[in-house]
Amino acid sequence: MSAATLSPAAPAPTDQDIQGYLATGLRNRWWPILPSRFVEAAGKPVGIVRLGEKLVVWRDAAGVAHVQTDRCPHRSVALSRGVNEGDRLRCIYHGIDIGKDGTVLSVPGQPGCALEGKKAVKTFPAVEVAGAIFVWFGDELHLEPAPFIAPEQLDSDEFSSFLCYADWNASWRYVYDNLMDPMHGTFLHAKSHSMANGDIKAVFATKDHENGFLFEKVGQRDVNFDWSDLIDQSVMFVRLEIPYPKTGGPGGNFGIVAISTPIDDTNSANFFFRFRKLSGWQRDTWRFLYKTVLEPRHWAVLEQDRELMDGCGLGLEKGEMLYQHDAGLIRLRRYLAQQARGQLTDLLKAGKTWPGRA
Repeated sequence: MSAATLSPAAPAPTDQDIQGYLATGLRNRWWPILPSRFVEAAGKPVGIVRLGEKLVVWRDAAGVAHVQTDRCPHRSVALSRGVNEGDRLRCIYHGIDIGKDGTVLSVPGQPGCALEGKKAVKTFPAVEVAGAIFVWFGDELHLEPAPFIAPEQLDSDEFSSFLCYADWNASWRYVYDNLMDPMHGTFLHAKSHSMANGDIKAVFATKDHENGFLFEKVGQRDVNFDWSDLIDQSVMFVRLEIPYPKTGGPGGNFGIVAISTPIDDTNSANFFFRFRKLSGWQRDTWRFLYKTVLEPRHWAVLEQDRELMDGCGLGLEKGEMLYQHDAGLIRLRRYLAQQARGQLTDLLKAGKTWPGRA
Protein backbone atom coordinates (compact mmCIF):
# COMPACT_ATOMS: atom_id res chain seq x y z
CA MET A 1 0.00 0.00 0.00
CA SER A 2 1.42 3.35 -1.00
CA ALA A 3 1.69 6.28 1.39
CA ALA A 4 -0.92 8.10 -0.66
CA THR A 5 -3.56 5.49 0.14
CA LEU A 6 -2.92 5.34 3.86
CA SER A 7 -5.85 6.62 5.89
CA PRO A 8 -5.07 9.44 8.30
CA ALA A 9 -4.48 8.48 11.91
CA ALA A 10 -7.51 8.77 14.11
CA PRO A 11 -7.38 11.88 16.32
CA ALA A 12 -6.36 11.17 19.87
CA PRO A 13 -6.99 13.26 22.99
CA THR A 14 -3.95 14.46 24.88
CA ASP A 15 -3.34 13.87 28.58
CA GLN A 16 -4.07 17.58 29.05
CA ASP A 17 -7.41 17.10 27.27
CA ILE A 18 -8.29 14.18 29.55
CA GLN A 19 -7.39 15.90 32.80
CA GLY A 20 -9.16 19.10 31.75
CA TYR A 21 -12.27 17.14 30.81
CA LEU A 22 -12.32 15.23 34.09
CA ALA A 23 -11.87 18.42 36.12
CA THR A 24 -15.61 19.07 35.85
CA GLY A 25 -16.82 15.49 35.72
CA LEU A 26 -17.27 12.43 33.55
CA ARG A 27 -20.13 12.74 31.09
CA ASN A 28 -22.72 10.23 29.88
CA ARG A 29 -23.84 9.57 33.44
CA TRP A 30 -26.75 10.46 35.71
CA TRP A 31 -25.55 12.77 38.51
CA PRO A 32 -27.51 13.93 41.58
CA ILE A 33 -27.64 17.71 41.61
CA LEU A 34 -29.77 18.70 44.63
CA PRO A 35 -31.82 17.19 47.43
CA SER A 36 -35.46 17.17 46.39
CA ARG A 37 -36.45 19.24 49.42
CA PHE A 38 -34.45 22.22 48.13
CA VAL A 39 -36.94 22.89 45.31
CA GLU A 40 -40.59 23.70 46.14
CA ALA A 41 -43.58 23.09 43.89
CA ALA A 42 -44.38 26.29 41.96
CA GLY A 43 -41.73 27.96 44.14
CA LYS A 44 -38.77 30.15 43.35
CA PRO A 45 -36.40 28.80 40.70
CA VAL A 46 -33.03 27.65 42.08
CA GLY A 47 -29.80 28.55 40.31
CA ILE A 48 -26.83 26.19 40.70
CA VAL A 49 -23.64 25.08 38.94
CA ARG A 50 -23.03 21.39 38.27
CA LEU A 51 -20.33 19.84 36.05
CA GLY A 52 -19.29 23.40 35.28
CA GLU A 53 -22.70 24.25 33.78
CA LYS A 54 -25.08 26.92 35.08
CA LEU A 55 -28.48 25.33 35.69
CA VAL A 56 -31.90 26.47 36.84
CA VAL A 57 -34.00 23.95 38.76
CA TRP A 58 -37.73 24.47 39.28
CA ARG A 59 -40.95 22.58 39.89
CA ASP A 60 -44.19 23.10 38.01
CA ALA A 61 -47.57 23.33 39.73
CA ALA A 62 -47.85 19.52 39.73
CA GLY A 63 -44.53 19.23 41.58
CA VAL A 64 -42.52 17.81 38.65
CA ALA A 65 -38.87 18.94 38.67
CA HIS A 66 -37.39 20.58 35.57
CA VAL A 67 -33.72 21.36 34.92
CA GLN A 68 -32.58 23.78 32.22
CA THR A 69 -29.64 25.94 31.27
CA ASP A 70 -29.79 29.04 33.44
CA ARG A 71 -29.81 31.47 30.54
CA CYS A 72 -32.55 33.45 28.85
CA PRO A 73 -32.08 33.15 25.06
CA HIS A 74 -32.82 36.85 24.60
CA ARG A 75 -30.04 38.58 26.57
CA SER A 76 -28.43 35.61 28.33
CA VAL A 77 -29.38 36.69 31.85
CA ALA A 78 -30.14 34.11 34.54
CA LEU A 79 -33.58 32.51 34.38
CA SER A 80 -33.15 31.57 38.04
CA ARG A 81 -33.75 35.26 38.81
CA GLY A 82 -37.12 35.01 37.10
CA VAL A 83 -40.63 33.98 38.12
CA ASN A 84 -42.10 30.47 38.24
CA GLU A 85 -45.53 30.74 36.61
CA GLY A 86 -46.45 27.12 37.41
CA ASP A 87 -46.01 25.79 33.87
CA ARG A 88 -43.19 28.04 32.63
CA LEU A 89 -40.43 30.40 33.70
CA ARG A 90 -40.75 34.11 33.05
CA CYS A 91 -37.53 36.09 32.68
CA ILE A 92 -37.77 39.27 34.75
CA TYR A 93 -35.56 41.25 32.38
CA HIS A 94 -38.02 41.50 29.45
CA GLY A 95 -40.84 39.14 30.46
CA ILE A 96 -40.00 36.33 28.00
CA ASP A 97 -41.73 33.01 28.85
CA ILE A 98 -39.79 29.73 28.62
CA GLY A 99 -41.69 26.42 28.62
CA LYS A 100 -40.81 23.11 30.28
CA ASP A 101 -39.10 21.84 27.13
CA GLY A 102 -37.10 25.04 26.59
CA THR A 103 -39.42 26.53 23.96
CA VAL A 104 -39.91 30.30 23.92
CA LEU A 105 -43.65 30.61 24.52
CA SER A 106 -44.08 34.38 24.32
CA VAL A 107 -42.18 37.61 23.83
CA PRO A 108 -44.39 40.30 25.39
CA GLY A 109 -42.36 43.17 23.97
CA GLN A 110 -42.77 41.98 20.38
CA PRO A 111 -45.46 39.33 19.96
CA GLY A 112 -45.00 37.15 16.89
CA CYS A 113 -41.26 37.79 16.58
CA ALA A 114 -38.95 35.05 15.27
CA LEU A 115 -37.89 34.02 18.79
CA GLU A 116 -41.34 32.72 19.65
CA GLY A 117 -41.77 28.99 19.12
CA LYS A 118 -38.04 28.25 19.11
CA LYS A 119 -36.63 25.59 21.42
CA ALA A 120 -33.89 27.89 22.61
CA VAL A 121 -33.06 26.71 26.16
CA LYS A 122 -31.36 23.36 26.76
CA THR A 123 -33.47 21.09 28.95
CA PHE A 124 -31.88 18.21 30.86
CA PRO A 125 -33.58 14.84 31.54
CA ALA A 126 -34.29 14.54 35.27
CA VAL A 127 -35.57 11.88 37.67
CA GLU A 128 -36.00 11.76 41.45
CA VAL A 129 -34.94 8.90 43.68
CA ALA A 130 -34.37 8.65 47.44
CA GLY A 131 -34.88 12.36 48.02
CA ALA A 132 -32.48 13.60 45.31
CA ILE A 133 -32.87 15.04 41.81
CA PHE A 134 -30.70 13.21 39.28
CA VAL A 135 -29.84 14.73 35.89
CA TRP A 136 -28.42 13.20 32.72
CA PHE A 137 -25.25 14.96 31.54
CA GLY A 138 -24.52 13.64 28.06
CA ASP A 139 -21.88 14.71 25.58
CA GLU A 140 -22.70 15.77 22.02
CA LEU A 141 -22.99 12.13 20.95
CA HIS A 142 -25.22 11.09 23.85
CA LEU A 143 -27.83 13.79 24.27
CA GLU A 144 -30.53 11.16 24.81
CA PRO A 145 -30.20 9.63 28.27
CA ALA A 146 -29.27 6.07 29.04
CA PRO A 147 -31.85 4.20 31.15
CA PHE A 148 -31.63 5.35 34.75
CA ILE A 149 -30.39 2.50 36.96
CA ALA A 150 -30.64 3.54 40.59
CA PRO A 151 -28.44 1.92 43.23
CA GLU A 152 -30.46 -0.97 44.61
CA GLN A 153 -30.12 0.35 48.17
CA LEU A 154 -31.96 3.55 47.17
CA ASP A 155 -34.68 2.02 45.03
CA SER A 156 -35.86 -1.05 46.93
CA ASP A 157 -38.40 -1.43 49.71
CA GLU A 158 -35.96 -3.78 51.43
CA PHE A 159 -33.80 -0.81 52.45
CA SER A 160 -34.39 2.33 54.48
CA SER A 161 -32.15 5.33 53.87
CA PHE A 162 -31.40 8.92 54.80
CA LEU A 163 -29.70 11.49 52.59
CA CYS A 164 -26.91 13.62 54.03
CA TYR A 165 -25.92 16.42 51.65
CA ALA A 166 -23.03 18.89 51.83
CA ASP A 167 -21.10 21.18 49.47
CA TRP A 168 -17.34 20.88 49.96
CA ASN A 169 -14.49 23.07 48.80
CA ALA A 170 -12.78 20.06 47.26
CA SER A 171 -12.53 18.50 43.81
CA TRP A 172 -14.98 15.64 43.26
CA ARG A 173 -12.02 13.46 42.29
CA TYR A 174 -10.37 13.83 45.70
CA VAL A 175 -13.64 12.96 47.39
CA TYR A 176 -13.80 9.73 45.35
CA ASP A 177 -10.14 9.08 46.20
CA ASN A 178 -11.07 9.37 49.87
CA LEU A 179 -13.97 6.95 49.44
CA MET A 180 -11.67 4.39 47.78
CA ASP A 181 -9.24 4.59 50.71
CA PRO A 182 -10.64 2.33 53.47
CA MET A 183 -7.44 2.59 55.50
CA HIS A 184 -8.03 6.21 56.46
CA GLY A 185 -10.94 5.09 58.67
CA THR A 186 -8.52 3.30 60.99
CA PHE A 187 -6.62 6.53 61.62
CA LEU A 188 -8.72 9.63 60.87
CA HIS A 189 -11.89 8.13 62.34
CA ALA A 190 -10.24 6.04 65.06
CA LYS A 191 -12.33 7.65 67.82
CA SER A 192 -15.61 7.11 66.01
CA HIS A 193 -18.11 4.87 67.78
CA SER A 194 -18.13 2.61 64.70
CA MET A 195 -14.51 2.69 63.48
CA ALA A 196 -12.41 2.10 66.57
CA ASN A 197 -11.63 -1.57 65.87
CA GLY A 198 -9.37 -3.54 63.58
CA ASP A 199 -5.69 -3.85 62.79
CA ILE A 200 -3.81 -0.68 61.86
CA LYS A 201 -1.82 -2.76 59.35
CA ALA A 202 -3.45 -4.31 56.32
CA VAL A 203 -2.88 -5.80 52.89
CA PHE A 204 -5.39 -4.94 50.19
CA ALA A 205 -6.70 -6.74 47.13
CA THR A 206 -8.70 -5.59 44.13
CA LYS A 207 -11.49 -7.68 42.63
CA ASP A 208 -13.07 -6.78 39.30
CA HIS A 209 -16.78 -7.17 38.69
CA GLU A 210 -19.15 -6.39 35.82
CA ASN A 211 -19.73 -2.74 36.75
CA GLY A 212 -16.50 -1.70 38.47
CA PHE A 213 -14.22 -3.11 41.13
CA LEU A 214 -14.02 -3.91 44.84
CA PHE A 215 -11.04 -2.81 46.95
CA GLU A 216 -10.81 -4.58 50.30
CA LYS A 217 -8.59 -5.55 53.22
CA VAL A 218 -7.41 -9.14 52.99
CA GLY A 219 -8.64 -11.28 55.89
CA GLN A 220 -10.67 -8.57 57.64
CA ARG A 221 -14.41 -8.15 57.15
CA ASP A 222 -17.09 -6.58 59.34
CA VAL A 223 -14.55 -5.08 61.74
CA ASN A 224 -14.00 -1.54 60.48
CA PHE A 225 -14.36 0.38 57.23
CA ASP A 226 -12.85 -2.63 55.43
CA TRP A 227 -13.82 -2.28 51.78
CA SER A 228 -15.02 0.09 49.07
CA ASP A 229 -16.95 -0.90 45.96
CA LEU A 230 -16.88 1.35 42.89
CA ILE A 231 -20.02 0.75 40.83
CA ASP A 232 -20.41 2.50 37.48
CA GLN A 233 -23.69 1.82 35.72
CA SER A 234 -25.77 4.77 34.58
CA VAL A 235 -24.84 6.33 37.96
CA MET A 236 -21.28 6.16 39.30
CA PHE A 237 -21.11 5.67 43.06
CA VAL A 238 -19.07 4.10 45.85
CA ARG A 239 -20.73 1.68 48.24
CA LEU A 240 -19.25 0.76 51.60
CA GLU A 241 -20.32 -0.64 54.95
CA ILE A 242 -19.44 0.16 58.54
CA PRO A 243 -19.99 -2.53 61.22
CA TYR A 244 -22.31 -1.35 63.97
CA PRO A 245 -22.51 -2.26 67.65
CA LYS A 246 -25.86 -3.56 68.94
CA THR A 247 -26.44 -0.17 70.55
CA GLY A 248 -26.83 1.20 67.01
CA GLY A 249 -30.10 -0.66 66.65
CA PRO A 250 -31.23 -3.47 64.33
CA GLY A 251 -30.26 -3.97 60.72
CA GLY A 252 -26.67 -5.15 60.82
CA ASN A 253 -23.95 -3.18 59.09
CA PHE A 254 -24.52 0.49 58.33
CA GLY A 255 -24.22 1.11 54.59
CA ILE A 256 -23.36 4.20 52.58
CA VAL A 257 -23.94 4.98 48.91
CA ALA A 258 -21.73 7.99 48.20
CA ILE A 259 -21.74 10.23 45.13
CA SER A 260 -19.64 13.36 44.73
CA THR A 261 -21.06 15.53 41.95
CA PRO A 262 -18.67 18.11 40.46
CA ILE A 263 -19.72 21.72 40.83
CA ASP A 264 -16.62 23.07 39.12
CA ASP A 265 -12.95 22.11 39.16
CA THR A 266 -12.50 22.94 42.87
CA ASN A 267 -15.92 22.37 44.49
CA SER A 268 -18.26 19.40 44.81
CA ALA A 269 -21.83 18.59 45.86
CA ASN A 270 -21.70 15.48 48.05
CA PHE A 271 -24.52 13.00 48.55
CA PHE A 272 -24.15 10.41 51.30
CA PHE A 273 -27.13 8.05 51.31
CA ARG A 274 -27.00 6.12 54.58
CA PHE A 275 -28.95 2.88 54.57
CA ARG A 276 -29.76 -0.34 56.34
CA LYS A 277 -31.63 -3.42 55.17
CA LEU A 278 -34.67 -3.96 57.41
CA SER A 279 -38.45 -3.76 57.60
CA GLY A 280 -41.39 -3.48 60.01
CA TRP A 281 -40.66 -2.47 63.60
CA GLN A 282 -36.93 -2.76 62.98
CA ARG A 283 -37.15 -0.12 60.26
CA ASP A 284 -39.09 2.19 62.58
CA THR A 285 -36.56 1.63 65.39
CA TRP A 286 -33.61 2.34 63.12
CA ARG A 287 -35.14 5.51 61.75
CA PHE A 288 -35.94 6.77 65.25
CA LEU A 289 -32.44 6.01 66.51
CA TYR A 290 -30.88 7.65 63.49
CA LYS A 291 -32.70 10.96 63.88
CA THR A 292 -32.38 11.12 67.68
CA VAL A 293 -28.92 9.67 68.35
CA LEU A 294 -26.85 8.58 65.36
CA GLU A 295 -27.12 11.43 62.86
CA PRO A 296 -24.96 13.93 64.81
CA ARG A 297 -22.24 11.27 65.16
CA HIS A 298 -22.28 10.62 61.44
CA TRP A 299 -22.02 14.32 60.65
CA ALA A 300 -19.01 14.48 62.99
CA VAL A 301 -17.28 11.76 60.94
CA LEU A 302 -18.11 13.56 57.68
CA GLU A 303 -16.75 16.79 59.14
CA GLN A 304 -13.41 15.06 59.72
CA ASP A 305 -13.33 14.12 56.04
CA ARG A 306 -14.41 17.60 54.96
CA GLU A 307 -11.66 19.26 56.99
CA LEU A 308 -9.03 17.04 55.35
CA MET A 309 -10.49 17.61 51.87
CA ASP A 310 -10.97 21.37 52.30
CA GLY A 311 -9.06 23.28 49.66
CA CYS A 312 -7.98 20.15 47.78
CA GLY A 313 -7.90 21.23 44.17
CA LEU A 314 -6.47 19.23 41.30
CA GLY A 315 -2.68 19.07 41.12
CA LEU A 316 -1.92 17.94 44.67
CA GLU A 317 -1.34 14.41 43.41
CA LYS A 318 1.93 15.57 41.82
CA GLY A 319 3.49 15.61 45.30
CA GLU A 320 2.15 12.24 46.45
CA MET A 321 4.33 9.28 47.38
CA LEU A 322 1.90 6.35 47.33
CA TYR A 323 2.14 2.79 48.64
CA GLN A 324 0.13 -0.45 48.57
CA HIS A 325 -2.80 0.88 50.59
CA ASP A 326 -3.39 3.40 47.80
CA ALA A 327 -3.98 0.80 45.08
CA GLY A 328 -7.72 1.52 45.15
CA LEU A 329 -7.42 5.20 44.33
CA ILE A 330 -4.69 4.50 41.76
CA ARG A 331 -7.02 2.06 40.04
CA LEU A 332 -9.85 4.61 40.25
CA ARG A 333 -7.74 7.32 38.62
CA ARG A 334 -6.77 5.00 35.78
CA TYR A 335 -10.38 3.95 35.32
CA LEU A 336 -11.62 7.53 35.08
CA ALA A 337 -8.86 8.43 32.63
CA GLN A 338 -9.78 5.42 30.46
CA GLN A 339 -13.44 6.41 30.45
CA ALA A 340 -12.61 10.00 29.57
CA ARG A 341 -10.18 8.95 26.84
CA GLY A 342 -12.85 6.82 25.22
CA GLN A 343 -15.43 9.60 25.28
CA LEU A 344 -13.05 12.21 23.89
CA THR A 345 -11.76 9.89 21.16
CA ASP A 346 -15.32 9.29 19.97
CA LEU A 347 -16.04 13.03 20.01
CA LEU A 348 -12.90 13.84 18.02
CA LYS A 349 -13.68 11.16 15.44
CA ALA A 350 -17.14 12.67 14.99
CA GLY A 351 -15.75 16.18 14.66
CA LYS A 352 -17.33 17.27 17.93
CA THR A 353 -15.89 19.25 20.81
CA TRP A 354 -16.58 19.47 24.54
CA PRO A 355 -16.96 22.23 27.13
CA GLY A 356 -13.69 23.81 28.22
CA ARG A 357 -11.58 22.52 25.36
CA ALA A 358 -8.78 24.96 24.55
